[in-house]
Amino acid sequence: MAVQRLSAERITDSVTYHGEGPCWSDRWGGLRWVDMLAGDVLSFGEDGEVLRRHVGDVVACVRPRATGGAVLAVETGVALEDPDGTVHPPELFWQPGTVRMNEGGAGPDGCFYTGSMAYDQAEGAATLYRVHPDLRWEPVLEGVTVSNGIAWSPDGTRAYYNDTPTGKVDVLDWSRDRGLHRRRTFVVPQLKEGQDVHPDGLTVDSAGAVWVALHGAGQVHRYTAEGELDAVVEVGARQTTACCLGGPDLRTLYITTSRENLEAGEDPAAGSLFSVRVDVPGLPVLPFAG
Repeated sequence: MAVQRLSAERITDSVTYHGEGPCWSDRWGGLRWVDMLAGDVLSFGEDGEVLRRHVGDVVACVRPRATGGAVLAVETGVALEDPDGTVHPPELFWQPGTVRMNEGGAGPDGCFYTGSMAYDQAEGAATLYRVHPDLRWEPVLEGVTVSNGIAWSPDGTRAYYNDTPTGKVDVLDWSRDRGLHRRRTFVVPQLKEGQDVHPDGLTVDSAGAVWVALHGAGQVHRYTAEGELDAVVEVGARQTTACCLGGPDLRTLYITTSRENLEAGEDPAAGSLFSVRVDVPGLPVLPFAG
């Protein structure tokens, strides 16, 4: 299979320290993403203006609510934002300390699936949680290290998930009766010899293909539903963190990047937002039913 080669355009300045979790939703009128360790939610205006709102010490993920507003993964739990922008006190899963929330996404059941990681990335210290619309929560995957991604296939029967240090992308079966089950390897991304692979955020398009941001490689890879690499996007910042498909036709791939742990002047475009036009549209983001 011929691999399509694309190059992403830098569309903002270095506006984030640790940009993550882009999400396009008509419910809030466009693109939002997070500056995770600053605790800020950012939005991208039609005129290219970046708006920033501080919501807490850490905000790891933002996804739309079915009733308007958003659900936020914050440092040690989740918080709800109303349509008018009011953010309610968070539901805490644990007390602040060595572990924080990381990335997540809503599932076909309307629940919010969000995972954690230890600040020192201690092996096995993280968990993927399922948050119900009434904010009851439960662990669904334990013993992971850096919980990243989660996005569903177009028919909702499969979910794709990354535990970043494993170097691979996993797939799980999903049903309303059994939830997530039968976890197995979907793909093991390959880079240049000697280059470590760090699969970070991901998204799924309307053909069932999986786009995966590869942190440290400055690339996003597209894998068909059968696990074949068919597109590589070059990004002008090495620490590519996550991606989503958006725009009015869902054919713009937005890519977040990070300058976490970089020296001043190192990788000057790090922390910027990038985009590239693609052939296959994405899927409308699933909302949290809470």
